[in-house]
Amino acid sequence: MAIGTMLSAFRNLSITARITPFRSLSTLVLAEHEGGLIKTSSLSAVEAAKSLGGDNSISLLLAGSGHSLKDAAEHAASSHPSISQVLIADSDKFIYPLAEPWAKLVHLVQQSGGYSHIIAASGSFGKNILPRAAALLDISPITDVTKISGSNLFIRPIYAGNALSTVRYTGSSPCMLSIRATSFPVASESADLKSNAASIDQVDLSILGEDDSVGKSTYVKLSSQISERPDLGNARIVVTGGRGVKSAENFKMIDKLAEKIGAAVGATRAAVDAGFVPNDLQVGQTGKIVAPELYLAFGVSGAIQHIAGMRDSKVIVAVNKDAEAPIFQVADYGLVGDLFDVIPELLEKLPEKK
Repeated sequence: MAIGTMLSAFRNLSITARITPFRSLSTLVLAEHEGGLIKTSSLSAVEAAKSLGGDNSISLLLAGSGHSLKDAAEHAASSHPSISQVLIADSDKFIYPLAEPWAKLVHLVQQSGGYSHIIAASGSFGKNILPRAAALLDISPITDVTKISGSNLFIRPIYAGNALSTVRYTGSSPCMLSIRATSFPVASESADLKSNAASIDQVDLSILGEDDSVGKSTYVKLSSQISERPDLGNARIVVTGGRGVKSAENFKMIDKLAEKIGAAVGATRAAVDAGFVPNDLQVGQTGKIVAPELYLAFGVSGAIQHIAGMRDSKVIVAVNKDAEAPIFQVADYGLVGDLFDVIPELLEKLPEKK
């Protein structure tokens, strides 16, 4: 058959796909808590659940042990008006958020609750649990969603954020998502939420039993730096240093600037790999995704992997002595100059934070 004839046949071919929407919506949000409080990223997952449809019952799943879990449950019940139920799994198995017991828990709760959707924030917590839970439920998760257009239609970035892919879910229930928290900002809390708090219910763990997968990974330790600065993932202002800072000693200038304006400190992968700062400060595709109101980049070239982690910032300011640096293509304001001249001048002229 000639190529022209084949192309003509394809043009005239009509294919009808039958998409069955979810008859009723009910969403299970996997929530992370610390110090008796729900993390903002988990509340962003609740915001995402709201986008699925108006008639959507949203349940929040918490796991842990002791007073911290109880305090987190009480905070969760009055933290968002869309939460209708808080489920708590109180067991020593969940003292640490390991993937194996959490995945087994999600499987158990889904079997009893029959949720249409399961959502978690696309952080280390969600990325650790969702794949294993999806395997137990025999479904394919949709990851890093930035926009929800319907109960089975989602948008997610591909090619380091240089393109957006629209994905229609046609698999069996539940539809499992991880969402980019910065794409679903949380509205300010209302004063009357405590009077309309959601119900708090215990998950029956009696049938959970012992599982041979539990114990394949063990908790070793948590390494964190105590700082008065805002958390990098939720900060209003982020000051980031790149390879152009040249050394860990020079990076102290970034720290001083951030401290003066009350900002969080970030870094590129090149700066982290060079040992200037620890990797928990890395911003980018393989680091943290941030979307502050103001993003200041010093000595940052603008590799696509880094831009993927900060391109949603409201205002981007870049300082680089290379006028052809790719960072200037995404910056709202750009200054071609030496950061070793610019930062000291900023430190001198900027007022102290209030």
